[in-house]
Amino acid sequence: MQAEPLLAPALLARLERLQIGTRRRLAGGLGGEHRSPRHGESIDYVDHRRYHVGDDYRRIDYNLYARLDLLMIKLFEAEDDLTLRVLIDTSASMGMGGKLQQARRVAGALGFVALVRRDPITVHAFTRGQRPRRFVGRSATWPLFEHLSSLRADGPTDFVAAATDLLARPGPPGLTVVLSDLLTPDWADGLRRLSARGGDVVLVHVLAVEDLRPTLYGDLDLDLDLVDVETGRATPVSLTTVALADHERAARAWVDEVAARCHHSGVAVLPIMADDDIESVLLGRWREAGTLR
Repeated sequence: MQAEPLLAPALLARLERLQIGTRRRLAGGLGGEHRSPRHGESIDYVDHRRYHVGDDYRRIDYNLYARLDLLMIKLFEAEDDLTLRVLIDTSASMGMGGKLQQARRVAGALGFVALVRRDPITVHAFTRGQRPRRFVGRSATWPLFEHLSSLRADGPTDFVAAATDLLARPGPPGLTVVLSDLLTPDWADGLRRLSARGGDVVLVHVLAVEDLRPTLYGDLDLDLDLVDVETGRATPVSLTTVALADHERAARAWVDEVAARCHHSGVAVLPIMADDDIESVLLGRWREAGTLR
């Protein structure tokens, strides 16, 4: 039986017309399709400066010379490539409720948009000892999808170690996209380290319905042991209707806290549920927010 493709061909055709948006201008390697803070050879005029020996004479503004007798050259806005780094949470908790598969889809969509626009993408995972994979050019689309599909949810969430490893890699700051459920005490420290590097940092907060509202059946007046899928540690709980309602309120308050602390740290937050329709999220909410343009 053939595996379901990571992203439908019809969605890829619609994504092909977009590009990844950033909140600030980022300087990468020249040759891409994003606005740069530097001056270069694009068609968008931005300023003049005096001509110096060795400048390209074809950029002299002869109309200005004829009117003011000033030898000036035109400066145009350069186009850079955008260095995209994707950091995917592959801890055991991401295997619950379809979260990792949704993270794969989002990473695949953003990666495809980047590759079509000649932007390089590097995929980092929380998996200890796994080296990042770099992909460049449209022909790298399927290798990217295959790599994302090979990622498995296993082990603890070592966010700080994963962030530290990413920061140790050379290259311009660019755009870092983190895809995680943040079910770890050190999530704030990990995001703070990433944002301290400069560039843009975006958190794709991937959650399942069970994270906010546990789906449990049977008698709701029981004493149970809940087992952490990452550590194996058991925690005794009293399962009641009131306890479930308290959990949901606490979980939603935590989601709001994540958004507030990220905003304070300069990190953009894009929430997504594991069962959300990926096309409506990417081409609807995220496009309106300027993440995809």
